[in-house]
Amino acid sequence: MKSRRDFLKNSALIAMASALPVGTKILAQDTEVLQTSATRSGNTNYKNTYIRNVFVSENEFRNAAAIITNSPGFEKAKEILPVPFWTNNQRAIDMYWKTWEIAFRNIKNPAENTGFISSYLDTAYNGNIFMWDSTFITMFARYGSRAYPFQKTLDNFYAKQHPDGFICREIWGDSGEDCFHRYDPVSTGPNIIPWSEMEYFEHFADWDRIHKIFPVLSGYYQWLKLNRTWKDGSYWSSGWGTGMDNQPRLKREYNPLFSHGHMTWLDTNLQQLFIGKILIDLGFFVERWQEIEDIEDEQKLLKKYIKEHMWNPEKAFFFDRQADGKQGDFMGIGAFWALWTDLLDKNEMDAFVAHLKNPETFLRHHPVPSTPANHEKYQAEGRYWQGGVWAPTNFMILSGLKNKGYDKMAFELGMKHHQRVGEVFDKTGTFWEYYAPEASDPGLLARPDFVGWSGLVPIAVLIEIIFGLKANALRKTIQWDVQLTDEFGIERFPIGDEGMLSLKCAARRSKGEKPKIEITSNTALKLLLSWEGGKATHDILPGKNTF
Repeated sequence: MKSRRDFLKNSALIAMASALPVGTKILAQDTEVLQTSATRSGNTNYKNTYIRNVFVSENEFRNAAAIITNSPGFEKAKEILPVPFWTNNQRAIDMYWKTWEIAFRNIKNPAENTGFISSYLDTAYNGNIFMWDSTFITMFARYGSRAYPFQKTLDNFYAKQHPDGFICREIWGDSGEDCFHRYDPVSTGPNIIPWSEMEYFEHFADWDRIHKIFPVLSGYYQWLKLNRTWKDGSYWSSGWGTGMDNQPRLKREYNPLFSHGHMTWLDTNLQQLFIGKILIDLGFFVERWQEIEDIEDEQKLLKKYIKEHMWNPEKAFFFDRQADGKQGDFMGIGAFWALWTDLLDKNEMDAFVAHLKNPETFLRHHPVPSTPANHEKYQAEGRYWQGGVWAPTNFMILSGLKNKGYDKMAFELGMKHHQRVGEVFDKTGTFWEYYAPEASDPGLLARPDFVGWSGLVPIAVLIEIIFGLKANALRKTIQWDVQLTDEFGIERFPIGDEGMLSLKCAARRSKGEKPKIEITSNTALKLLLSWEGGKATHDILPGKNTF
């Protein structure tokens, strides 16, 4: 049986052959050239058209030797991993440990002669590594960093950066070659890796890493600016480029997977606005902000462009901009990347997030569907991005709501999302690529054991959204937004290079009751405590603390 890779090779061959004049003979050696041209990046079949990026010359990952870090195995790792507890919800704890069990089973060492430089947590899809999957994987996997260096999963993308800054979004796991030519409309994106790196930096204050990755991320950003914008400065992408393959966004004459449709893509512009701000912040941390001042100028341009052309005040929603300059009418989940920007004032933001509470669109049995329920293409069983509920986009929304101060809404949606995933876990004993929006079932044809990014729900959503914990080693703070009334907490919670905490919240009679907190720490920190109707700040000293 032919592999998926063989199928793609042959598809590319057929497509190129069909462009030749009728009657042209294709010899065996010509076939080989076509095949290698379709699958290899930077080989001698292409002329060298690289315009070298100055940041790439600093990329230490490109020529680094591979470092193999074998999986310690789940049982050994379990002695080091954080230990959550939640009275009255053993299922949540079972899900948490099952996720780590699958994760440690899915750690891979790089195949020989691939050019990959680090062992990594696999995407759990087709044997290849994917840019945005790996970004979300590391968003939950960082909690296991004491047991395994999961963040280095991203190093394999940095090692594959091209001289002009380009990084392919999907790379063959068996050969280390790009899956797409860099000028293919589907070749790269979404640009969200800096989000994961910033989260990791704030959590562990790894200064060495942030100095190494800054030029890599800056070079990639600049490539996108030079090669993925229209003349008005707005960004374009494609179905595959956004990662949301089959959403009904393009006009019928364009292919929904492969074409840019001459359209300005909303989520790509919002992501560039979000990521540009992160790179500016990183630039200040490493004292190199002056080298990327042009990003500040682009921030102003994108803010003005998105607000003027992609925001609809009557519908209180953001939309793609079509080739004819008109707004589209598709209310996609990608619009909620706006939660990570400052495009809207408080009243506008209130109206925008209210869509998440609307049962006619996004508040379904399992929220939040990727296509709204009132759209003609919406599918009750999911059918990928035509209604499927996905862990990464839900995590983006839940974290974004907290970013904008909608803590209660984030908690309520997060609880419902976690519960629905739990109901499917009860039925199947595992986690899935995506979920159906209208029933507690896996999505249509979804892959099982998807850890993979579905590990976000049992780990990151549990810790950050339901437990309400967020660590910041740079500021030496622990934010704790207590929403649960059950007794709950977590032991062996890591922060910084060597910090370790045990956190416990006692059961409460009501959400308005001030939480009784017990924290044991080996380092001095500040606790930023909040609950319904109250806030408090406490100094955490080494040893046992009660508040």
